[in-house]
Amino acid sequence: MKTLTFLLSIIIGLCSIIAFKNNILQIANISISHLSQLINHKTSTIATAETTTTTATTPTSTPNLISHPLDIPPGVHLTATNMSVSRAIRKVFLAIEQAEGAGARVRRSVGTPSLRNFSPFLMLDHFSIKPGAGFPDHPHRGQETITYLLNGGVDHEDFAGNKGTINSGDLQFMTAGRGIVHAEMPRQNADGSANVGLQLWVDLPKELKMVEPRYRDLRAKEIPQVEVDDGKVRIKVISGQSHGIDSVKDLAYTPVWILDLEIQPGGKVVQPLPEGWNAFGYMLEGSALFGEKGSQNVVEQYHNVVFEPQGEVVKVEVDEGAETAARLVLIAGTPLDQKVVQYGPFVLNSQEQVYQAFMDYQTHTNGFERAKDWESEIGKTMLH
Repeated sequence: MKTLTFLLSIIIGLCSIIAFKNNILQIANISISHLSQLINHKTSTIATAETTTTTATTPTSTPNLISHPLDIPPGVHLTATNMSVSRAIRKVFLAIEQAEGAGARVRRSVGTPSLRNFSPFLMLDHFSIKPGAGFPDHPHRGQETITYLLNGGVDHEDFAGNKGTINSGDLQFMTAGRGIVHAEMPRQNADGSANVGLQLWVDLPKELKMVEPRYRDLRAKEIPQVEVDDGKVRIKVISGQSHGIDSVKDLAYTPVWILDLEIQPGGKVVQPLPEGWNAFGYMLEGSALFGEKGSQNVVEQYHNVVFEPQGEVVKVEVDEGAETAARLVLIAGTPLDQKVVQYGPFVLNSQEQVYQAFMDYQTHTNGFERAKDWESEIGKTMLH
């Protein structure tokens, strides 16, 4: 009987893929909100912009990182001089608020028609999750997610038995690799306030798409900081380097810099970035001036500023007469020379690989074995 049931599930899965093949080809990059229409899964809502959160274990073995001609050699610190060339601004746009997941609200600044597949970046969500909302059980394959919690707390649980929580100022780096199913649910804050943070999706090099999943937590107290311009600028070096300060190493497979800058009125900063890397800034609070004197762009809260890859530094300042400080994240990463075929939480390099991901998920094979009959405890709070 068990054998017959297993064979039936495979036949049903194959029929589903065949039946929906044309649909998948036409909508390979649409929102995951439609995924539940195509796959038979107990969770009714799966999010393209999940808020990854907490903590777990790291694998006993780590594959060799893929080198890239634009990578910064170990021990080399980038510095700015009076001759450093400032990066030009490609575009500035507002991240419009939208619904996502189960009751969550996000402002998506990467992963929309305004900025899609800005390699290696797939998505950036500025999320707000109130009590009763969240991201119940859902899968991933082929990408890394980086979650930075700004306020509150978020619990995490996956099908490998990993559980944990990140709190304000903490980060989680998750490599989905060949497959993970997990849930991310907000803590119930005593004052009823929302849990707020950022989640960045980063593409994996094609050679690492099928690595074993892993997590790396970075606690707020572990993040090095540096002050410049007589203390008017404070920089948290989450990943990468700034003004001679290095971040914690080996957090993600794809080289990415993430800097959290707080600039007081009258403060200025010149931040070197690796030449040729794709880079952008997202304004969390206040407004700031970007670029050279005489041709500066004003970038306001919830706006994304995208830079051209040419140039050595990004220049940012806050007007001396500003009423409040500005806070932004500056993010840069190595562009990957590879095709991106994304359907919701599956990010691969061909349509055939996307079909295979659907099959593997439905039949609990090739990385999804532990998804069979698994339900998270934290996700059950959404089942009402």
